[in-house]
Amino acid sequence: MQNRKVTGFAALALIVLALIWSYNWVVMKSVLHYIGALDFTALRCALGALLLLVMLPLTGRSLKPPPWQPMLWIGLLQTVGMSGLSQLALVAGDAGKTAVLVYTMPFWMLLLAALFLNEKPRPVQCAAAAVAAFGLLLVLQPWQWQGTLLSSLLAVASGLSWAAASVVTKRLFRHQDIDLLSLLAWQMAVGAVVLSVLAVATHETPIVWSPYLLLALAYNAVLATALAWALWLFILRASPAGVAGLSTLMIPVMSVLWAWWLLNEAPGNAEGAGIGLLLLALVLIGVPETWQTAVRRFLRLKT
Repeated sequence: MQNRKVTGFAALALIVLALIWSYNWVVMKSVLHYIGALDFTALRCALGALLLLVMLPLTGRSLKPPPWQPMLWIGLLQTVGMSGLSQLALVAGDAGKTAVLVYTMPFWMLLLAALFLNEKPRPVQCAAAAVAAFGLLLVLQPWQWQGTLLSSLLAVASGLSWAAASVVTKRLFRHQDIDLLSLLAWQMAVGAVVLSVLAVATHETPIVWSPYLLLALAYNAVLATALAWALWLFILRASPAGVAGLSTLMIPVMSVLWAWWLLNEAPGNAEGAGIGLLLLALVLIGVPETWQTAVRRFLRLKT
């Protein structure tokens, strides 16, 4: 009963996470009219880390940092790698297409989880990954790709960095009883320091302090950074790494729809079919274990 309750909370957390992060791709693309990519990422992460560090004593938690070595790796891979690289990818890439490329993360995560977490993917996960891969191929349509190669590589590297950070986090959760909020706050603080140094070193574009930029910073610091990453760590702790990764495929689907509605990045027929396949992959992931067992038994009887 307790496991079922945790799974239910994780599913609810995923829905909220998908709503926040899918819309944020539009925000992160639009805000580049007012601020440089690394400047914005450093500010959002610094504000998010400050908010989380303030929350620690307010919620009765200690300000003592978690083990420094995994915290450092998570900060570099998750905050610097995933957030920084994805924002840089948006400079030359469309919001919808960039989001889809970043969310190659689940495929990297399946591989890394098998190598470093001994999580052998179940047949239904492999089927979902295959369906999702074909769906992503249709959404991206590399045969008529109009984005830059650098933008594409940055987005894929962002997804790989995120997957690596998730595996490090999962290993930490397995071996130590770590407070989720403390880990999130301190790794983000580490990442924010590194991003700030990079932003200062590469700063060229003057910052235009417009109302949109202030709203974008507020949305990113509070919702897309502090709250959303907390939800992600909860999902990661409550679910197998491979399942958690594949479940995030609803985010690029929603990102493409947001970009269509708000940025006029209309998906074509192939993209629509790809979105349908991504949704099918999500359905496969959500198939209850009892049904998976029944399907495996049926297949064995057929053979």
